[in-house]
Amino acid sequence: MKKYLGYIPAVLFTIFYLLTGLTGAISAIPMVLIWLGCFYIAAVLLHKGIIWGGVFGLFPVLHMIYRGGSEILIGIAIILFYLILCFYLWKKRDVDAPAPTNKAIFVVLAKIALTVAVLVMSAYTAVIGGMILMSEGVHQVFAYIGMVVLPSLLLPLIWLKKKKKFLIIWLIPAAIYFISLGVHYGLEKYDQSITINTAPNINVYEYLPFREDSKIVKINSETLKLTDDLPVIDGAAAFFPVYSAFVNAVYPETTELYDGVFEYNNTPGGYQLLAEKGIDLFLGVYPSEEQKAYAEECDTTFVYTPVGTEAFVFFVHKDNPIDNLTTEQIKGIYSGEITNWKQVGGKNEEIAAFQRNEGSGSQSMLQRFMGDTPIMEAPTEMVNTMMSGIIEQVSSYRSKSNSIGFSFRYYVEGIIQNPDIKVLSVDGVAPTAENIRNGSYPIVTPMYAVTYEENTNENVDLLLQWILSEEGQYIIEETGYVGVSD
Repeated sequence: MKKYLGYIPAVLFTIFYLLTGLTGAISAIPMVLIWLGCFYIAAVLLHKGIIWGGVFGLFPVLHMIYRGGSEILIGIAIILFYLILCFYLWKKRDVDAPAPTNKAIFVVLAKIALTVAVLVMSAYTAVIGGMILMSEGVHQVFAYIGMVVLPSLLLPLIWLKKKKKFLIIWLIPAAIYFISLGVHYGLEKYDQSITINTAPNINVYEYLPFREDSKIVKINSETLKLTDDLPVIDGAAAFFPVYSAFVNAVYPETTELYDGVFEYNNTPGGYQLLAEKGIDLFLGVYPSEEQKAYAEECDTTFVYTPVGTEAFVFFVHKDNPIDNLTTEQIKGIYSGEITNWKQVGGKNEEIAAFQRNEGSGSQSMLQRFMGDTPIMEAPTEMVNTMMSGIIEQVSSYRSKSNSIGFSFRYYVEGIIQNPDIKVLSVDGVAPTAENIRNGSYPIVTPMYAVTYEENTNENVDLLLQWILSEEGQYIIEETGYVGVSD
């Protein structure tokens, strides 16, 4: 029993690093391997009666002491352990026993080297293979156990005499692991096939100002040209083509995206910057209650100038037979009261109602549309941080025809133009420009140019007046929105 005492530090540190590895807390795998290698070399040599082998256990200890902190006490404790153990083994040695031969020592050292090599390869495959597996959605525990623990279980083949018997025993957990991995991987791939969360957002480079191939509406303003004290302008994703066209019309040609004057941070980031007075003008829909509250915390007073009108639309997959929903039916779906399409005249399929992330312009619009009706909590897989993502989800999710999503009309019909989705009429009225203009489509929202009251830059008011002028309204109308002049 006394010969096995040298394994105590090695086993304890192995358990510790396995547990911390499962939680992702290990950041220096090479150092950990060196430490464990030294502890195991010391343990094996002491087991074989080579007392000077305890010196190997002191190498990681000295490193611990060098690192400082609480590790100093751990290092001192381990030093005392090895000193006491080595002295004990020396006192209890069998003086009549023959000293180990050079060949025996060489064999032990060769086995140790092979053991270290197995551990290194285990760690290497853990890092490389684990990254590959987890990038495919396989859980970290599977990757870690399979890539580190399982290969390491072959170590007894190096040290035990009954290798064939142990190999048979090892094959059982190995088979269980690979079968479990296959099942887990298959389920992950299936889930990925039925839940599409990736989609490109608006390609801003197609709508940049001062480019010949830009898709923006281009005019050369005859009433306003700004050269200095340029208002810092930002906006929502759906309105990027609009305010990019504003920049193209009245800003210097040297203006570039993300140059400190022309920004694109989407609704949450844009409203945060406006509240912090980091920008001068934000173009988008009305802010959420949280965004208004943050402005109050920053002692910032938002000023809202309606510059256009936009429709808030709901869409389904093109194969869904539903073409129209009432406002009450939509509220019923997003409150969780209506859960099957047959309840609104469709197929007998469960409704997958997608939502956006909190603070996004479209999610804030949904909250205003729902009013006092509470919105059901959506599963994580049904919440998308990109507006284009919700469109892709509706066009690709599971049976395809069972999902519903929402956005702004121009973003759906003007920017993304996904042929696999169908925009719904609401209360029997289609969201056309004419129906938005005459007020017959029931869900419309003003498009605001939002500034803050405390701003002293006179060019902000000049820019606002220009946006409301014939030139600014022309850009809004030609882009695909409805202007306020009508």
